[in-house]
Amino acid sequence: MTKFKSDFLRTMHERGFIHQISDETGLDDLLAKESVTAYIGFDPTAPSLHAGGLIQIMMLHWFQATGHQPISLMGGGTGMVGDPSFKEEARKLMTVDTIEENIASIKRCFSNYLNYEAGPKGGALMINNAEWLRGLNYLEFLRDVGRHFSVNRMLSFDSVKTRLDREQSLSFLEFNYMILQAYDFVELNQRYDCRLQMGGSDQWGNIINGIDLGHRMGTPQLYALTSPLLTTSSGAKMGKSVNGAVWLNADMLSAYDFWQYWRNTEDADVERFLKLYTTMPMDEIKRLAALGGSEVNEAKKILATEITAILHGRAAAEEAAETARKTFEEGALSANLPTVEIASAELEAGVGLLALIVKAGLAASNGEARRHVQGGAVKINDAGVSDERMSVDSAQLTGDGVIKLSLGKKKHILIKPV
Repeated sequence: MTKFKSDFLRTMHERGFIHQISDETGLDDLLAKESVTAYIGFDPTAPSLHAGGLIQIMMLHWFQATGHQPISLMGGGTGMVGDPSFKEEARKLMTVDTIEENIASIKRCFSNYLNYEAGPKGGALMINNAEWLRGLNYLEFLRDVGRHFSVNRMLSFDSVKTRLDREQSLSFLEFNYMILQAYDFVELNQRYDCRLQMGGSDQWGNIINGIDLGHRMGTPQLYALTSPLLTTSSGAKMGKSVNGAVWLNADMLSAYDFWQYWRNTEDADVERFLKLYTTMPMDEIKRLAALGGSEVNEAKKILATEITAILHGRAAAEEAAETARKTFEEGALSANLPTVEIASAELEAGVGLLALIVKAGLAASNGEARRHVQGGAVKINDAGVSDERMSVDSAQLTGDGVIKLSLGKKKHILIKPV
C-alpha cells in the first residue's frame, strides 16, 4: 500500500522510514480520523544515544509534527535486563544508579526533536517504565501475564533463533525481556491510550508480542510500525565511525565532530540521509540529490549542517561548517577545531609522537599510530612527519600557542598547553 490517507504514514513512506506495518489499512484509517498516541522505547545502556538511534527519534518527531502524541519511553525497568535482540552475547548488567544516571543524561537530546509542552492533545511524553516494572509482584505477573506467552513461539523469533543457531547462550533473564516489553505496550495503552509502537526492524517480534498480549488482555487493536536497520552504502553500521560511536550528547561528541561525520557521508547515501535525518522539504531534497560531480559536496555540507542544527542548534551547526571551510578550503587554523589540553610541563619535556596521536584520539594504540605515520598520513602544523620516534615539544607551538596535529585531510586536533 503506497497511497496513504494519513499525513504521518504518507510522510513515513515518501521519506523511506517504513519497513513493516502490522495492519496498514487499519493503522492508516486510525491515524487519518483521530490524534493517536505512539511510543518508542530507548534502553539506557550508555549516557547518550548515538546516531544509529536517530532514525527512531525522527519517527517520533514526524509523528508529533503530523498531529499526534509521541512517547519517548525510557527503559529504567527493561534496562535492568537488557535486550538480547540479535546480540552475540548478554549485555553487562547495570546498577540502578547507573541506569538512572544514563537516563538523566540521555533526556537532554530529546527536547531538540520533540515538544514536551502542552499542545492540542498535550505535548510529547517522556515516561520511565520503571514506574510499573520495578514494583511488579513476580508470582502475580507470571499468573496474569506470563501465561499468555508460548515458549514455542518465542523460540521462533529471528532475534532468538539467531543466538541459538550460533549455539550462543541465551539466559532466562534475557528471555524475559520480550515479555516485559510486551507488557510495556499494554501498560501504555491502559495508562495513556497508546495504540502504536514503533522501532527498528529488529524489534518486530517484540512489538508483535505486545500486540498479541494486548489482544489477550482486552486492549483495543494495537499496531506496529518498524523502520529498516540502516547501514551506509559501503556496509558500515550507522552510528559508528573510525573513532567509535557517534554520540548525540555534546559532552561526548562535539558539534564539529558530529558535523564532520555527516559531511563524510558517501555519495550514494546523500538523498536517503536527507530524507531520514532532516526536515527539509522533499522538493529541495530532490534538487540536492540531482547534483553530480563536485557539486555533491555542497549537498553533503547542507546535509551535515541541517542534521547538526536540529541537535545542537543552528548557530553551532553554522560555526562547525565555517570551521571546516576555513580549515579545508583556506588552510587556516581555527580555534573552533577540537582541542586536547596537555600540561605545559609535559610538553616542555617533550611527548612522543605516537603517544600524542593516541592522546588526541586519532588512533587507539601506539601500533595504529605507527601505521599512520609510516603511511604518511600524519602532519604537525601542516608539515608531514615520517619519524615515528620523534618527540613533540613546545618548540612546535604556533604563534597562536597551539600545535595542529592532523591525520589525513579531514581530521585535525589542536594540542593546547595548560
